[in-house]
Formats: sequence, C-alpha cells, structure tokens
Amino acid sequence: MTSEHNVVQIALFTALIAALGLIPQLTLAFGVPITAQSLGVMLCGTVLGAKRGAYAALLFVGLVAIGLPLLAGGRGGLGLFTSPTAGFLIGFPFAAFFTGYAMEKLNRMPVGWAAGLAAVIGGVIVLYAFGIAGMSLVLERSVIEAAALVTAFIPGDLIKAALAGVITAALYRARPHSVMSRG
Repeated sequence: MTSEHNVVQIALFTALIAALGLIPQLTLAFGVPITAQSLGVMLCGTVLGAKRGAYAALLFVGLVAIGLPLLAGGRGGLGLFTSPTAGFLIGFPFAAFFTGYAMEKLNRMPVGWAAGLAAVIGGVIVLYAFGIAGMSLVLERSVIEAAALVTAFIPGDLIKAALAGVITAALYRARPHSVMSRG
C-alpha cells in the first residue's frame, strides 16, 4: 500500500470523526457531552488498524488543539485540554491504537465479532481510563467518584461498539481490502 493511500485513509477517518460531531450532542449535568465521535475513533481502529487509526485520531486531536471547531457542538482550542472532557480527547489516539491492535490480534475471529470486541477494549475500556483520569484531575474528585460520573455513558458506548462491529463487517464484506486491520 502506498504512503499516499495511507495519508488519504488517515485524512478520511479524521474527517469521519469530525463529521460524527455534527450529530447533536446531549450534555450531562456535570458538563460532559455524549457524542457520536467515539464511534469514529472505534472505526479508526477497526478499519485502519493500530498505527493508521492512532494517526487519524491524533490528527483530529491536533486539529482541535489548534482551534478548529471539530468537536461536537463546534468546540475547539487549547482550553478543551483543561475541561472535564480533556482525558477523553487526549485518549482518542490511544483508544484508536488499542482498538486496532486488538482487531489485528483477533484475526481468527469473524470480522464483526472481532471489531465489536476490539471496540469495547480500545474504544470503551482504554478511552474510559483516560477520561476518568482526566475528570478526576479537572474536577478534583477521586478516581472512584470520576468513574461513577461516567457510568451514564456505558450503555451508549456499548451500542457504539456494536455498531463499529456491524459497520466494519459490512465494509469487509463489500470491500475486504479496505479493512486494513485485517490485511
């Protein structure tokens, strides 16, 4: 695969994460929004694999950091790195990497099941680890208190992980070579 093709794929998935931010968000009482963007991060890993997926999510975080309003609700800028969502944002590249890594390691499992499980590992467990740590620091709460605050996200994120499995499996059936985590 050419480096130009890799760059295009990374850019497309960065755009996908941004586009999923256009879906209206729901903000919880303590200031953390529920968005569809974590589904984009999961798909970065399940489709692009560990390295390319992490690069796509890292590019997205970099674009947000320089001020582009790409997060749900049209948010962007360095101030976000001091908000309750900072850990989630910082965790995007790590979540994409570990989702892709798990997808690559689960290569004997059917694609849909592997993608769903990989999305739970990277896109839920790893992302929550960063999100909880960030919330704990920013909100000056214990890790347990911060973890209790994110329990409202679990059902939605498990649905997103299942969607990542279904979408990745459908893409694999239609265009097997486009699922680079399997290549």
